[in-house]
Amino acid sequence: MLHFAGQILSWTVLVVVLAVAAVMIVIPKAAGATAYTVLTSSMEPGLPAGSLAVVRPVDPAEVRTGDVITYQLKSGEPAVVTHRVVGVGETLEGELRVTTRGDANGTDDDPVLAAQIRGRLWYQMPWLGYINSIFSGQQRQAVTIIAVTALLAYSAFMLFSAYRDARRANRKVS
Repeated sequence: MLHFAGQILSWTVLVVVLAVAAVMIVIPKAAGATAYTVLTSSMEPGLPAGSLAVVRPVDPAEVRTGDVITYQLKSGEPAVVTHRVVGVGETLEGELRVTTRGDANGTDDDPVLAAQIRGRLWYQMPWLGYINSIFSGQQRQAVTIIAVTALLAYSAFMLFSAYRDARRANRKVS
């Protein structure tokens, strides 16, 4: 009975790890999305610090009030913020300007230009951002390859063990 419980636990861990990898890596990559880690509490309670925010590219003209977008603080620089759109307008020259604010903040952010918008929030997963923050891009890729290889090897081992146990049980019955 203890052996059976150990196998159930092992398979459960395997399924959970594969599901987390799918949510964090496979699904975003397949959809052309980017996973970001929420670092502050500015979007609480809906998007707490430590959440994984998966953002898909969006045509800036399609951004609407109420959307949660990720944008560059300064055009062309890597630092980004994920906040809710509270206003959409245009300059006198016809250039799109988006006004954002963190849900937990009392004041609006500086206006955002279309070129700064990285995408719209697709989905978020609480706490997974902490895992995302541990590794850089290249480290994350290496860890993913190692983890997938290890999980596949473990799966093969579990299947072989189950097959071996079944054969032993059949020999005892015969």
